[in-house]
Amino acid sequence: MREFKGVGSASAARREPSVTAHRIYLPFILLLLMFTPSVDSSWWYIGALGARVICDNIPGLVNKQRQLCQRHPDLMQSIGEGAKEWIRECQHQFRHHRWNCSTLERDHTVFGRVMLRSSREAAFVYAISSAGVVYAITRACSQGELKICSCDTLRRGRARDKEGDFDWGGCSDNINYGIKFAKAFVDARERMVKDARALMNLHNNRCGRMAVKRFIKTECKCHGVSGSCALRTCWLAMSDFRQTGDYLRKKYNTAVEVTMNQDGSGFMVADHYKKTTKNDLVYIENSPDYCLMDRSAGSLGTAGRVCNKSSRGMDGCEVMCCGRGYDTTRVKRVSKCECKFKWCCAVECSDCEETVDVHTCKPDKKPDWLDLT
Repeated sequence: MREFKGVGSASAARREPSVTAHRIYLPFILLLLMFTPSVDSSWWYIGALGARVICDNIPGLVNKQRQLCQRHPDLMQSIGEGAKEWIRECQHQFRHHRWNCSTLERDHTVFGRVMLRSSREAAFVYAISSAGVVYAITRACSQGELKICSCDTLRRGRARDKEGDFDWGGCSDNINYGIKFAKAFVDARERMVKDARALMNLHNNRCGRMAVKRFIKTECKCHGVSGSCALRTCWLAMSDFRQTGDYLRKKYNTAVEVTMNQDGSGFMVADHYKKTTKNDLVYIENSPDYCLMDRSAGSLGTAGRVCNKSSRGMDGCEVMCCGRGYDTTRVKRVSKCECKFKWCCAVECSDCEETVDVHTCKPDKKPDWLDLT
């Protein structure tokens, strides 16, 4: 069997404080509680409390996480705002799949019991959430929203790329600080445990962090006569988070099944014919099919999900509905049409109504004996 070392073996945003406190901290609580499956659900309702009170009262945080939370409440606010972004990205990436990254209202685990299984889906969520923390912290540093960090001050002087010489200037995104803080905070709980799931989470957390750095790009501004690029000033900037999401989604498709090695320091690839790298997502358990509601597995099922009758892909009715069939409903939709440009400067459109067929998956058919009285 092919062996590679797990991460566990290596050495290792501005808001009005009172009015919007609930909106600021609620997503942050969602992020924290995702890593604490034993937390009582009543702690969901502490979203309106101050940062220090939140940190002191959320059970499941290890000491290092609690200390970071108390020491840097402004960073916690940035993480809270970032949580909404990576959850939206997760839902975008899986919008046409049986498991669609659904969140559960009033559930402290955010995604429910599906995260208790060491599956591909858990691998993706840990990676995208870790990436989201890096992205949120780095962005807040560059926007001057945090006291502890700012732009990347190491990018100074002259440099050269394929287009020639340039001067570092502007405000380079401080990606290294974002990665450093995300690693310290998100990984802290996993480093307290020496089991296969902890190693899996640490590995996928790192994949998420590195995915953001992978898409850092150089942006430049030209200085010269008539806009020529005789002189250039350049800085480093993160790409749109969608690129990170797309990349991790591809890694989900090619995720590698692993088992823990005998000394507990890393993983062995389950299929010795398959190669892997440190940038691959890893999982330990196979996923359920997510066809039917299964509370123990955290599956919500696909009953009532919209499907595409003409598609043969994952969003097609045959695949989405797991062979149960689908219902068709005719609905009327109003959309803008016959748009014309009016001088100056507006676009006027008419409202057009059309009738379309919407296909939704049938529920699971109960056995006949359940209908007997």
